[in-house]
Amino acid sequence: MASSEYVPEQVHLVGSVNLPTVDDVFNQVGKILGERAPRVPDGEPGSRRGWISYQYPLLRIHPDLEYDPNARSQHPGALPLLRLRQGVDPNSLKFGELGYAREAFLSYRQFCDARKAGRLPARSRFQVSLPTPAGVIHAYVSFEQQRLVEPAYEAAMLRELARIVKAIPHKDLAIQWDVCREMVVYDGRLFRSEWQDPEREIIERLARISRPVPKEVELGFHLCYGDLNRRHFIDPVDLGKAVGLANAISRAVARPIAFMHMPVPVARSDDDYFRPLADLKLHPETRLFLGLVHVEDGAEGTRKRIAAAAKYATRFGVATECGIGRYRTAEVPDLLRVHAAVTKKPARVTRAKSVAKRGKRRSKQRTAH
Repeated sequence: MASSEYVPEQVHLVGSVNLPTVDDVFNQVGKILGERAPRVPDGEPGSRRGWISYQYPLLRIHPDLEYDPNARSQHPGALPLLRLRQGVDPNSLKFGELGYAREAFLSYRQFCDARKAGRLPARSRFQVSLPTPAGVIHAYVSFEQQRLVEPAYEAAMLRELARIVKAIPHKDLAIQWDVCREMVVYDGRLFRSEWQDPEREIIERLARISRPVPKEVELGFHLCYGDLNRRHFIDPVDLGKAVGLANAISRAVARPIAFMHMPVPVARSDDDYFRPLADLKLHPETRLFLGLVHVEDGAEGTRKRIAAAAKYATRFGVATECGIGRYRTAEVPDLLRVHAAVTKKPARVTRAKSVAKRGKRRSKQRTAH
């Protein structure tokens, strides 16, 4: 087990960042976190800041869908649920562009400009966070119709993914699947599901949508309990369910998994919450990130949660428990500084040292020959 003095080395940014523009995100992340953040999202500005609510207008205006007057969402105050129009064959249902690839192309150009100008580290990857198809459909389609609508929407999301991985160099790209509705269904205390065997169906879906991600592209999963008005849909009892789902994903997804992210509520720095981490069985290459960082108690509270987690996990980085799109803009730099304060400052490798290291390696190779 890790000691209570463990200091994490890496920071993970889940996706949304409430700063005005993509360039603002790249500038602030580069300046405050630098090498600590190996992957940088674009902050999901504008209409994307509301996560999957970005997709609701697209579903609402689809000619084959309509409001379902008989359906009631599992969330009070939620948007009206949708259903197939009468007479529409589910097999004929098709969605066009969802918008994720288009936004990724535009932001990647700005990412390259920021990296070229030295505002982001040269080794940074551009992170694209995508909601799972089931997450969108389960939120906005009536219960009895979800299985009919989901295949067409999943096909559209995979077309978005295919366009992204075709246009962006694989060495520059990381794909994150946002696993929210599935996580809460797997937890079993809040959302009901039409799935007869939720664990099997959740894992089959996550494995299926992960298969098209090329191996050279980093792949990760954000296990989420929601972030409605900066509150979970339901607080996890402990990390047991997240560990169970992470282990199942790791067994089902044969390709490399770069990272796995799990939430930690601000009030939890107790052993009971983190003890399930002792049973975590990730791929050897997978980095665990824990959502330990909260603006409410800053670096001091975050270090308490790190110390508690370090009794049961030997290697992990830090993050917020969900995206930071719902934080006030003025809070974002302070929140990023908390990440920096609780993680190790990366060792700087000067050009002279880098040249010297290459020279030593070449000398050893010549000697070996």
